Amino acid sequence: MRALILVDLQNDFCPGGALAVPRGDETIAIANRVMPHFTTVVVTQDWHPPAHKSFAVNNPGTKPGDVIDVSGIQQAMWPAHCVQETPGAEIHAGLNKAKVADLFKKGTDPDYDSYSGFFDTGKKKATGLAAYLTERWIKQVYVMGLATDYCVKWTALDAKELGFDVYVIEDGCRAVELKPGDGDAAIEEMRAAGVHIVESGAIGA
Repeated sequence: MRALILVDLQNDFCPGGALAVPRGDETIAIANRVMPHFTTVVVTQDWHPPAHKSFAVNNPGTKPGDVIDVSGIQQAMWPAHCVQETPGAEIHAGLNKAKVADLFKKGTDPDYDSYSGFFDTGKKKATGLAAYLTERWIKQVYVMGLATDYCVKWTALDAKELGFDVYVIEDGCRAVELKPGDGDAAIEEMRAAGVHIVESGAIGA
């Protein structure tokens, strides 16, 4: 059994959003195209409280892109984004939600970010995604979405660590690239960890 994990296909990560990933909206059509090939499709959703400590505005003297110590973890500073109950936090309207079985919110603790769809960065809390997949006898997961160098990467690496056979659909991802080359480096890091890197055209072939 296999599942598709769509990572953070939200308005704030698409052009015009508070933390827009370049060409992030191009992932939506790819998601819609591959979804019919999976019996289980789940979505992760950044769902931050306004006081989240990853927001530069909540850490006076910092700006987006800075890295500081937050609760003992090195934390990148971001613009306020995907704030609970705001339009920016909503899943992109172009996604075919009829195919989505369930949604897992992350980043809800103001003290910890949550790049991974499985845990927060401190691994203090689980989102419930691992248990959900295990209960459905899913052994293989395909991951795509936003962004390659953060939430896709950490979701894929955690899935691998949890024992799933993991595939990342590379053309279904886009990178933030705080530093040029971060996207390619993330792909290589995932590959080195045993994650399979594939293209959407191979799904269902």
